[in-house]
Amino acid sequence: MNKITSLFNIKYPIIQGGMIWCSGWELASAVSNAGGLGLIGSGSMYPDVLDEHIRKCKAATDKPFGVNLPLIYPQTDDHIEVILRHGVKIVFTSAGNPMKYTSYFKKQGITVAHVIANKKFALKAVEAGVDAIVAEGFEAGGHNGIEETTTMVLVPVIREAIDIPLIAAGGIGSGQAMFAAMALGSDGVQIGSRFAASEESSAHPNFKKAIIEARDGDTKLSLKQLIPVRLIKNDFYKKVEEAEKKGASKEELSKLLGRGRARLGMFDGDLTEGELEIGQVASMIRSIKPVSEIIRDIIREFHLTTRKMCNTDFSFQ
Repeated sequence: MNKITSLFNIKYPIIQGGMIWCSGWELASAVSNAGGLGLIGSGSMYPDVLDEHIRKCKAATDKPFGVNLPLIYPQTDDHIEVILRHGVKIVFTSAGNPMKYTSYFKKQGITVAHVIANKKFALKAVEAGVDAIVAEGFEAGGHNGIEETTTMVLVPVIREAIDIPLIAAGGIGSGQAMFAAMALGSDGVQIGSRFAASEESSAHPNFKKAIIEARDGDTKLSLKQLIPVRLIKNDFYKKVEEAEKKGASKEELSKLLGRGRARLGMFDGDLTEGELEIGQVASMIRSIKPVSEIIRDIIREFHLTTRKMCNTDFSFQ
């Protein structure tokens, strides 16, 4: 066992990202049953929907699972009430100040991890008392850090600054990438995009198809004036890009984004006008597989890479 498997009582140090419109109870329970830690992505759910997903997840697995809680969500307090009512013991917070809720969660016996994209907020999260940090690099899909720091740079910077368990995220979708992240100082990894393209993901089949068809350079960080988000380049993305080039204000970009744009793309399957959030690693994903097979592949690749590196002569002259 390492720090992450011990902290969450799981078999493998693999955390599934709590992605909006992709991370329902079916995906979370499948990841947990396969030895990782599944997370229900509450950011796209009303409180009653979150309640339903937690109930179904508890029925589908007897393994630990958690809830990803974006702190900018307008009904955060209602989500917390649902989480406490069901006795969920793991919460990953993101997109907000961890000071606000961490001590309260800890008093309820909840293990808390917080997602950050820079050293400043990592230190604030440690000060707040979180149990683990997720260092998410620029490669990641969905909402992202405005600094555009890559995972390969971010992880060692955060490792040097903190001594609590560290989880690397962003651009990780294989056992080789998992090995690299842990070589840089992480204790485990959080994987989103690879699980978005799983059979158990709640994403629309059209979106899953778009993921596996994406190639190098097909995603880009966008909407930096609002909340930076990595998107597949489609007609909606091009409209945003044109608006930004013309100097559109935050208000104009918000109007263009509108409401329900992410659902339209990822859940309803509109690949033209929808917001298609995914990471750079999409260019390496070639098939839609069951979660159990994805995790088995990642662990196999990790062990093969470990053996290869241990048997390689690095006596450079």
